[in-house]
Amino acid sequence: MSIWWSLHLRREAASVPLARRLFLGTMETAGVDPDVSFDLSVALSEACANAVEHGGGEGPGEAPGAYQVTAYLDGEKCRIEVADSGPGFPARRMVRRTTQVGGVTTSTATTTSTATTTSTASATSTASAGPVPVPAAVPAGVTVTVPVAPAPALTAESGRGLCLIEQLADHVHFRNRPGRGAVVSFDKILKWREGAQLRAM
Repeated sequence: MSIWWSLHLRREAASVPLARRLFLGTMETAGVDPDVSFDLSVALSEACANAVEHGGGEGPGEAPGAYQVTAYLDGEKCRIEVADSGPGFPARRMVRRTTQVGGVTTSTATTTSTATTTSTASATSTASAGPVPVPAAVPAGVTVTVPVAPAPALTAESGRGLCLIEQLADHVHFRNRPGRGAVVSFDKILKWREGAQLRAM
């Protein structure tokens, strides 16, 4: 059974609960376990809130732009993508990928230099006391190890929503779109309610 849907939403606060309610309704209709649906709905809300707050480049007095939410239920996995048209993620956030393995979150950071070479690093999400600069140009074939930046403090006013997404989803990917805009994509293995009808389709 596969379900796909996409929303084009204005960057207004009211769009966040709207996206969450539509998502939860779809998951309930499909017969997905409520706990899994709740985790994904919270992650979706955080991604949408980030797009609403940071995802536009309009000037003073201009109308807010829009962002897009796309969700895929394919087999045993749900994948969600939230894309905006803002300035994008800073380098140390953009390249961070996280994976839940046995209840432990690991992070992989990949930074691309001005050439076509790549610097990579793998560490736990608390491995670094702060960001470490990467050389602007890395020679071909050279790998640079970069500790992953830590989660923001409990009193921080920004950044905590993206860390929450990392904790709730199985895989998370932050990237910038060519031209302009940020994309948050994440997925989670589904569990189903007993007797769910759509699972067998």
